[in-house]
Amino acid sequence: MSRRGRIGSVLLLATVVGTGGALAAWKYASRHDAGAASANQPEPIESVTVAVAKALEHRQTTTSIGTVIALRSITLRNELPGTVRQVMLTPGHVVDAGTVLVALDISVEEADLKAQEAQAALAETTLDRMQRARQNRAVSEIEVDRARAERDVALAQIARTKAIIARKTIRAPFRARVGLADVHPGQYLNEGTQLTTLQGVDDAAHVDFTVAQRVAAGLRVGQSVDVFATSDSSSTAARIVAIDARIDPTTRNAMVRARIEGAANAPTPGASVRVRVPMGPPRTAVAVPVSALRKGPGGDHVFVIAPDKDGKTRARSRQVETGAMLGDEIVILAGLSAGERVASSGSFKLRDAVRVAIPSDPGAGGGQVTSGR
Repeated sequence: MSRRGRIGSVLLLATVVGTGGALAAWKYASRHDAGAASANQPEPIESVTVAVAKALEHRQTTTSIGTVIALRSITLRNELPGTVRQVMLTPGHVVDAGTVLVALDISVEEADLKAQEAQAALAETTLDRMQRARQNRAVSEIEVDRARAERDVALAQIARTKAIIARKTIRAPFRARVGLADVHPGQYLNEGTQLTTLQGVDDAAHVDFTVAQRVAAGLRVGQSVDVFATSDSSSTAARIVAIDARIDPTTRNAMVRARIEGAANAPTPGASVRVRVPMGPPRTAVAVPVSALRKGPGGDHVFVIAPDKDGKTRARSRQVETGAMLGDEIVILAGLSAGERVASSGSFKLRDAVRVAIPSDPGAGGGQVTSGR
């Protein structure tokens, strides 16, 4: 290669190296400037309100659907056939024990009764005469016995007729409220015709409900349950009075009966109610606002607000075990201690270890946090 060619190659190589060095210097300077700008950028701070976890005694519960049952409740039917003579069934009215509700025609029985009473009077007179004659040895002992038996048969016939008359006069067996009825005077009733229903008017009522066998195993007579007539009503206290000894082989549930004291507190018999049943022993837990709870792929969690080692307030994600809702609060069974602060409003925008600012709120237990730039 000529001398001129070698000089050209050297100049070209020097140009390439110089250009590369210039580019590298520019890139380094750009990165250095970006790092310096990033270092001077303030750390982002999220504004949230906090709530303090409150300690409480909590007992897990389950809900069952129950039916209200009057302490005394019957379907009224006639024992004997007959024609209705009198009806005193007023739906909704309360009747006392012994009140006549339906009276069937008893004219034939009354006539038979008069004849039997006359026969009994004659038999009594005959017996008296026989006893006096026996004292004079005018009749035998067997004739006296026969007269006594005829007297007893006549009295038994009277008792039988009176019993039939009583069975044709249908009375209230206890103080009760009358249900709907469709019985009218002159109507012929076959034996066993349904007349109406009677719901006892008592100072208490029963609630029957079913629970799973594992729940029933932990229940005891005397335990308290809460009864709700509607979804928005306040609860009525009831006490368990009986637990069925048999588990249903199909549903694996057990029937439980509770008693509501006080007629004013008891829903109408036959009504459907919700029954809140305790499960297991009470345990210590904490309560926080529902808004503090977050859902995620790893389960339920809350953001605990606490200062780091540098004194800066940060949010830390923590897994928790949740329980029942109590109004606008939720029970935390594990993962959180009483007195710890959690993010409530604004927790949706937090991430682990982010700095937070807490607006002044005496009820939240927090104060304004400065940025600390």
